[in-house]
Amino acid sequence: MRPRSLSTVARCATVVALVTTPALLAAPSAGAAEARTTTAAGAPRTDFNNDGFADVAVSAPTGTAGGKAKAGYVAVVYGSASGADTAHRQVISRATEGVPGDPAASARFGSRTVARDLDGDGYTDLAVQTGDSPAITVLWGSANGLSGGTQLPAGDGDAFGAGIIAGGDFNGDGQADLVDVVDLRASEDNESAGLRVRFGPFTRDGAAAGSATVDTGKIDRPTSLTVGDITGDGKDDLFSTHAFEEDAEPSLFWKGGTDGLGKTPTSIVAAATATVGDLDKDGRGDLIVRTIPSNIVENLPYDHGTIKVLYGSASGPSTTRTRVIDQNTAGVPGINEDGDQFGSSLSAGDVNGDGYADVAVGIPDEDLDSVKDAGSVVQLYGGAGGLTGTGAQAFTQDTAGVPGAAEAGDRFGAAVRLGDTNSDGKADLSAGAPDEDGAYTSSGAAWVLRGRTGGLTTDGVVSFGPSGLGAPEADAALGSDFQH
Repeated sequence: MRPRSLSTVARCATVVALVTTPALLAAPSAGAAEARTTTAAGAPRTDFNNDGFADVAVSAPTGTAGGKAKAGYVAVVYGSASGADTAHRQVISRATEGVPGDPAASARFGSRTVARDLDGDGYTDLAVQTGDSPAITVLWGSANGLSGGTQLPAGDGDAFGAGIIAGGDFNGDGQADLVDVVDLRASEDNESAGLRVRFGPFTRDGAAAGSATVDTGKIDRPTSLTVGDITGDGKDDLFSTHAFEEDAEPSLFWKGGTDGLGKTPTSIVAAATATVGDLDKDGRGDLIVRTIPSNIVENLPYDHGTIKVLYGSASGPSTTRTRVIDQNTAGVPGINEDGDQFGSSLSAGDVNGDGYADVAVGIPDEDLDSVKDAGSVVQLYGGAGGLTGTGAQAFTQDTAGVPGAAEAGDRFGAAVRLGDTNSDGKADLSAGAPDEDGAYTSSGAAWVLRGRTGGLTTDGVVSFGPSGLGAPEADAALGSDFQH
């Protein structure tokens, strides 16, 4: 007998808050304003309507928009006193009024999103990049949620590399900046990619306060960008990963400074994914990466998966104070199995409210008995000694209280994000399964599990797929990514 699909379970569940049926673009009303805070435990709170509750932006990059297949859209589920509230949501694409451009087939709008208060008005904004173009669209926060948008001008240098953007405060002036990749190969004297920082605050016409570009010294563009204050000096730093064809190259650490990113990066271990959080509460962000076996990118799909912690120091990620964790580490649920991809997605945040950053680890290709690539998420906890397997938890669609049923190829945990959706001081886990079957193959779905003093709980889990949001469902791959 075929396992029950998510939609089947959703209809029969009574103890879990699930999707509701208000209009497609219903948005929350403004609540009492609360200052957006940034801590070393994780990224700044995403709060598009500045009501004090973190919101969730989830990507459906292959969803249909404006009748165009794979045009892509972003779904926003707003936070509330009871957590993620699917009654207050938006579904935004290039077909949405006020968003620049028109839907285009295979454009993959929302392939990468970055949430920061770019204009300094107290409302988080959402920078969106498509999969077919390096153009960046900013959706502006307001008391009614995201409203209207602006496409950022190209500026100096040719944009180079769709989907490679990040946000942070690199010069420590209290304003959010954006970094993307530009092509320096147009110059006769240069054959490499560059990192361009556009400094905030931005105006609503897309103008930045200034910009600066540094040369990566790499022919190919970075494969990912991760931001956090690793040195503890109040300025965000940048970690970029690199590869050339099948070979991984050393990752680079770029120290933030008054002029933006330093021009002389430090080479770090080659990595596939990364996140930053203060695991030991020493005031410096720690870098958590998934390592690449034998430095060969093509080996990643066959790898059991290993994460490495490089603890923060005044000069950057430590090369001597490190820790390696996999599913054979004491306390970590499961065992190392080829192809699991432990660490394929990573996110840091304080789940139990003790002031130490914790790390959600996505394992999208984990097999559950005979169910291939069903996927799981392991929650690891920080403490005075840093990140360990002590108290670690594992969640799948077969975990009691989690809606759905583990099915082959769902890839639960392909994306993870920690954020405090009910403002209780404890981060909640958002997990995506882009290949979850609904009415169609790869409709996708997302879940939000609440944080509490004892760790994550399945009490009051919120789950949703495209149909429950009133969004196009066919091959949408909802849950492919969350905001960064």
